[in-house]
Parts: sequence; structure tokens; C-alpha cells
Amino acid sequence: MQKLDILAFGAHPDDVELGCAGALLVAVAEGKKVGIVDLTKGELGTRGTTSQRLKEAQLAAEVMGIGVRENLGMADGFFENNKENQFAIIETIRKYHPTIIFCNAPEDRHPDHGRASQLIVDAAFLSGLVKIQTTHNGMVQAPWRPTQVFHYIQSRNLMPNFVVDISAFMDKKMEAILAHSSQFYDPNSTEPDTFISGNAFLEFVKGRAKELGHQIGVDYAEGFITQKLLGIRSFEAIIQKTT
Repeated sequence: MQKLDILAFGAHPDDVELGCAGALLVAVAEGKKVGIVDLTKGELGTRGTTSQRLKEAQLAAEVMGIGVRENLGMADGFFENNKENQFAIIETIRKYHPTIIFCNAPEDRHPDHGRASQLIVDAAFLSGLVKIQTTHNGMVQAPWRPTQVFHYIQSRNLMPNFVVDISAFMDKKMEAILAHSSQFYDPNSTEPDTFISGNAFLEFVKGRAKELGHQIGVDYAEGFITQKLLGIRSFEAIIQKTT
């Protein structure tokens, strides 16, 4: 068992980069142990192949300095919040014992995002139940429930409960996103245009981060939603510039 501080889940191989790469980069810079788990291979995506997308996901992880990245191979577009998939998530949570989980937005343009969000929330709770038994590599796993589950914001303009200053890592976040080269803007690509393939989408990602950063007086930020009360130990953790 490799204990992680943060485990980020994404329905598709580029969800984590788009939604919370900046916060993960902040955590890595602070010495936190971080991992990523993609639920599907994004096989229904208009652009790219599954083999391309798996390679791009690993490249993006390298850009972010993250050594743990797995893909659970669920069915893109058709995975369900059912017992089989809940057990796959439970086994993963018990494998890494994350203190914090990041996952998809509670509701979003892509139906996989909201469904993945609830799947992770349900599995994170069930993972703490002693009477649910799982094994990994033939060994019985101990129950484990993360302290917090945070939802990153995606296409929909949802109101965050808190934001993370990612100003120092915005360029690196964009580099991680662009590691998924089959999916995003490439003026030389001959593949069909999609919702995310134009340069305007990259400008939207930066604009969203700039808007959230502006609200706390920094250059760029990422927003998160929590369904559980969030506590702090020190007021030094609060960033709020005043004018």
C-alpha cells in the first residue's frame, strides 16, 4: 500500500488536467504524495485512439511530477454507478489510503462527469465500512475513508466553496493539458473539430482560472465544491487580498 495525500479521479484521461492540475501541482511542490486514476480510456472521444490517450495521460502525469496514474478501464459513456464499479473504486481507495479525493463536477455538460462524481462519493463512503471486504494482490484490504471529497469545476460555471491559488503553476497546468495532444488545439490536425479542440477552449480554461483568481486577488485559481463542512487549523491558510 502506497499512502497518498491526494488521489484525483477523472471520468476521462484529460478531466483531471482541465479541472485540478493546478492544485495538484501546488500539492506536489509542497511535497505531498499525489496520484491520478482515470475511470475510462476516453474511447468514445471523436479524436485520438485509446493507445494514444493512455500515452498522453502518462506524459501529462510526468509533466506534473506525478508518478502514480492508473486507468480502471470502465466503459466510456456507459459506465454505471453500480456495485461492480463501486468495488473497483473502493479497492483503489483502500490501495492508496488518500486523505483527500478530487473528482468530477457534481453536474456538467458531459453526462459521464456527474455520474462519475456520484460514483466516487458513494464509493468513498462505502470504502470505510468494515463489512465490505476487498482484496488487492491476494491480500485483504483494510477499510479506509478519505477525510474529504472535493469536486473540481469543469464546463458548467458552478459556484465553488473554495478556490486554490495556482498562479505559480498556470503555465505548467496548460503544458499538462496540451500533453493530451490528440484532444486539444493543433493547427495542423486533420481530425474533426470538437467542443474542446479549438484554441478558444484553451482561452476559456485560462479565462476561468483568471476569473476565479481575480476574486481572491491573485492571477489564477481553481475552484472546488465540497459537500462536507471544511475546517481550518490556521488563518495563515486563507488567501484574501484586500484593496
